[in-house]
Amino acid sequence: MLKKIRWRFIGAAMLAFSTVIILIASLVNIANYCSVTRKTDETIGYILDYESSASRGGFDSRPPMPFQGMPDEEANYMTRFFIVAVGSDNLVIATSMDYVASITESEAVSYAKEAMSKLTDRGYMDGYRYQKIEYDEATVVIFLNSTREIQSMRSLLFMTLAISGGSLILVFVLVLLLSKRAIRPIAQNMELQKRFITDAGHELKTPLTSISTSLDVIEMDKGADEWTDNIRQQVGRLTGLVGELVTLSKLDEVKPVAVKEKFDLSGAMWEMVEVYTPQAKATGKTLDTFIEDNVNITGDKAQVQQMLSVLIDNAIKYSDGRAAINIALTRAHGKARIVVYNTCNYDKVPDVDRLFERFYRPDKSRNSNTGGNGIGLAIARSVAEAHGGRISASCPDGKSMTITVEI
Repeated sequence: MLKKIRWRFIGAAMLAFSTVIILIASLVNIANYCSVTRKTDETIGYILDYESSASRGGFDSRPPMPFQGMPDEEANYMTRFFIVAVGSDNLVIATSMDYVASITESEAVSYAKEAMSKLTDRGYMDGYRYQKIEYDEATVVIFLNSTREIQSMRSLLFMTLAISGGSLILVFVLVLLLSKRAIRPIAQNMELQKRFITDAGHELKTPLTSISTSLDVIEMDKGADEWTDNIRQQVGRLTGLVGELVTLSKLDEVKPVAVKEKFDLSGAMWEMVEVYTPQAKATGKTLDTFIEDNVNITGDKAQVQQMLSVLIDNAIKYSDGRAAINIALTRAHGKARIVVYNTCNYDKVPDVDRLFERFYRPDKSRNSNTGGNGIGLAIARSVAEAHGGRISASCPDGKSMTITVEI
């Protein structure tokens, strides 16, 4: 139990930190992308204004001159671009290659055709930021060399990923080391609770034994009547409740399965079926079994049989009429699969998620009459989880109950 609580604490802490660190890293990169893209689009705007004012009859007809379109004089010498004008028939009508050296005119035309095929008017393409602009019955495509900007965005992305990954590893190590201290109050609380249950159980056994012995003497002296029968029934219920609470307390320990050994689950299940067959017959019910041979597991046989006892006993008590109870044991995907099915008649569909909670009763009035304490299925879940398995219940319409255990 403590181990599970500790790992849940670690998981919750890591989930919270991961969410924050991913959010921060995403916002930083998105903000950087928007800022860089906005600046490149501003530069393209300067280029368009410059080329429009400098051109005489078209983008390819003006004489070559140094680019002077940026407010920053130094930035003018660092701005590399080329322009392609495409007519309405998608044929290239003009190119401007004066301010780029690494691209030939044929390559520029290929870039323009690819840009024209895209649905967006702007974007990135092979280290260039392009923008399509309608100009004098033609489409002008401006390509701005953005290699430095793209490299800068990638560097920031890789850096934030590295920092985020390193931070996650560091925080995981710190949380792992500090988690024991964080759950120490819970551990102490649980230890005090278990000690109280164990001590109370031992203290209650003495007066219960005394009451039972005194009851025997009274019955021998004056005979049994409805009052002595009721006292004996309630003493039995209280004795069973004390035993179940002590059992749950032991199952909540760090190592609930003290000794694990390989045993024949098929044989153990047949033993429990034989024990409960007379009880089923006494209530007019039958146990239909399908138990696969040679199904072996490793664990505590006594605890597993206690779990089986709870499941079969519940099925007998809470099944309606003279119905058949189906009990099956099969092997599936390397696991033992136990299924107990019985019909029932609940007034409303029970909450199967709470069915394995301590003292939960889906039908309180009827369970009180049957003598249940609402602890049996909690014990069954603890046994299943202590053996590395899981238990689940299904009651879709309130008319049938299926409990499945996989170990």
